[in-house]
Amino acid sequence: MRLFAKAAAAVAAVALLAGCSGGGSSASGGGTTTLEWWTINLTAPAANEAVNKIIADFQKENPDIKIKLTPRAVDAHKDALRTAIGTSAAPDIYDYWAGPGLGGELVKANASADLTEYYKQYKWDERFSEAALAPVTQYGGYHGVPWKLNGEAIYYNKKLFAQAGITETPKTLDELDAAAKKLKDAGITPIQFGGTVNWHVMRLLDTFLEGKCGSEKFDKLVTKQANWGQEQCVTDSFTELQKWSKDYFNSGFIGINNDESSALFYGGKAAMALEGDWFNASIEGQKMNLDDVGVFSLPTGTNRLYGFEQAQYITKDSKNKDAAAKFLDYFTSKAVQQETLGLFAVQSVNKEVTPDAAKATPLTTAWDGIFKDAKGLYMNNDQNLNQSQTREYWRIQNLVATGGLDPKQAGADMQKFLDSSQ
Repeated sequence: MRLFAKAAAAVAAVALLAGCSGGGSSASGGGTTTLEWWTINLTAPAANEAVNKIIADFQKENPDIKIKLTPRAVDAHKDALRTAIGTSAAPDIYDYWAGPGLGGELVKANASADLTEYYKQYKWDERFSEAALAPVTQYGGYHGVPWKLNGEAIYYNKKLFAQAGITETPKTLDELDAAAKKLKDAGITPIQFGGTVNWHVMRLLDTFLEGKCGSEKFDKLVTKQANWGQEQCVTDSFTELQKWSKDYFNSGFIGINNDESSALFYGGKAAMALEGDWFNASIEGQKMNLDDVGVFSLPTGTNRLYGFEQAQYITKDSKNKDAAAKFLDYFTSKAVQQETLGLFAVQSVNKEVTPDAAKATPLTTAWDGIFKDAKGLYMNNDQNLNQSQTREYWRIQNLVATGGLDPKQAGADMQKFLDSSQ
């Protein structure tokens, strides 16, 4: 799964357009309000059918509001937003990833409406989990309504853990390292990664930064409020990445992709995989014995969930904010979220929604606990950083992981790029 970052030129265009007049759909004749809703394509047919049903059911209950849905592929969606935001062609609601380098760029470009009044009116601050609220509150006020939250954690092979003498899942990064060493000493590949896609190895580096720097410093680093070259925790994180890639990764990781590396986990040739909740379906599809697989939170010590979120944003210039908020209230309600649970994500952003006990597997039950225990969210850095910054992050990461760059130099190189790209 790949998250696309926004190009710098696109951000500049958005910022320019955001100053223009206009925006929002107009009410049509007969007292009916038409809401323009732009979304990113959903790949699963069942998920698309669910969205269409949500629209139909909402319109039946609210005949004075019509939803005009326009789904697009990722790049087409970004291009359409870049062109339309700030003009009369802009949608009332747009779907986007909530990271600072994606949805956050539109917030900073003054394109997103602060929804504080609607959070109070509909009590959304009580509806959503703490992890789901974190991305929409990070800029002050409330920007966006969360609807899809994916978590990432470590899947592990219970038989291989037992074979290596590991009796408990790691609760700290030191314990995780100790477990990896035991696996290696037992002749087992501790963890699998595919290096050609960049973002796969990135997950481990993000984890080290969160764990070694702490939540507050992590957030400052990825929003350019702290200096990468002056923080010992950054050096420690890159040092740990180099150690893991040398000692614990599958051999030849840099030359294979994530699907190829995942095959090592499916086949019992690697003990761990740092993956998202969508991996449940992959494991079932590969006919693994579910009794042999477990999942545990990344042991960073901060208690934040690692993952990413999509939110529905109301444009600042929309003339139909009340109707848009009414629809988003329906979309994220307990009844709708319960009915669609599993179609958009394993867990709902609505904390009142629970998995169907009759359909629950040990993995879905474990994920339920991971989400419920989370105290906020830290996101993948290809969401936190813009496109050019992400490419540089990956370049440095890969050099460190393959021994081509001293970890002590990595933070300074990253900061040098951030300074030059401001």
